[in-house]
Amino acid sequence: MTPSTEIPTTLDARALREDFPILRRQVDGHPLVYLDSAATSQKPRAVIEAEVDFLTNANAAVHRGAHTLAAEATELFEDARATVAGFVGADAEQIVWTSGATAGLNLVAYAIGNATLGRGAPASARFALRPGDEIVLTEIEHHANLVPWQELAARTGAVLRHIPVHDDGRLDLDAAASVIGERTRIVAFTHVSNVLGIVNPVAELVALARRVGAVTVLDACQSAPHLALDLPDLGVDLAVFSGHKMLGPYGIGGLYGRAEILEALPPFLTGGSMITRVGLDSSEYLPPPQRFEAGTQPVSQAIGLAAAVRYLGGVGMGAVHAHERALGARLLDGLRGIDGVRILGDAPGVERVGLAAFDVDGVHAHDVGQFLDSRGIAVRVGHHCAAPLHARFGLTASVRASAALYNTEDDVDVFLDALADVRPFFGAGA
Repeated sequence: MTPSTEIPTTLDARALREDFPILRRQVDGHPLVYLDSAATSQKPRAVIEAEVDFLTNANAAVHRGAHTLAAEATELFEDARATVAGFVGADAEQIVWTSGATAGLNLVAYAIGNATLGRGAPASARFALRPGDEIVLTEIEHHANLVPWQELAARTGAVLRHIPVHDDGRLDLDAAASVIGERTRIVAFTHVSNVLGIVNPVAELVALARRVGAVTVLDACQSAPHLALDLPDLGVDLAVFSGHKMLGPYGIGGLYGRAEILEALPPFLTGGSMITRVGLDSSEYLPPPQRFEAGTQPVSQAIGLAAAVRYLGGVGMGAVHAHERALGARLLDGLRGIDGVRILGDAPGVERVGLAAFDVDGVHAHDVGQFLDSRGIAVRVGHHCAAPLHARFGLTASVRASAALYNTEDDVDVFLDALADVRPFFGAGA
């Protein structure tokens, strides 16, 4: 695809599919219908070729070495940082490479833990937690945005509090206003739920956090591939995203931070490549983002992720969102019309991405998934790393169908036709 200076408002998914070689596959004699992009997206040829080209022609360690390949690799690596930063509205110095969103959230939690121990420059003291300080999360977070904070609370004596969710999947903002209080030091929440598909009210939550001086941490895993993002404009202090969910390679992600936040946070991982001086007993560290990038870096993955965001930018994120929103509406309408299907978070009139999780009465989610797979349809089954949210809805597992820019209306219709056969096949409700 050739990038255009015009802002596309529509896309041709059938044409885009030609860029994704894996979509030509057949499964069990059926054309592949891939509706599991919330777990991991498929990769366009441009991403695959970018990684292969680097490994074939310029492979070398970055930020070290004086030879030509090292210089070329470093230039490509930092150009990738600038490209990805631009995709989320940030400056290059505001993007730290991580292995993914989970690593990014752990980085922040452990850096705050280090600040609590008195590590870092004097400015890091602002992050120190005292027993009884509060970390506010929501009931809809996936495990990557729950467990690191649980560990931080256990290490510091901080207290976890949670913003509840309504039965229709919307966050309870009235409750949020009372949960976020004077003892709140951190508010961490997802932009888009990986189970409900609902876009959460970032501005309202940021305003509540700012009112009490709390740090905000946004999990943008499920928004970065589907919405036009301007993280500085959203007003969050920190944000994470994961490359493999946005057409990029595995093992690469980003942590965005406001400059003064990154400047003040002490490092988490330490070692080579993040220092200015090392003595036998103490060391001094580089400024961000290198302060947080100890050791060997994921160079080919970063270059692949840059290719992915160039691809998304060439398609146009407005067009991507409009296309996926239409697919999501078709998906929800179809699910509502199938007997015995209960949609999780079926709130009317809310902004969503093309994703729906649901329960099929009388048939276990894993059986539903295997039945659909026999028709060539790939969906996710289980608790989607969001076990507490499933417990909130009285479930241990659900089925999730999630679309991306390469899905078509035919994909959704094939899926819905197959799903309508599930309960009769298993004799449910007979």
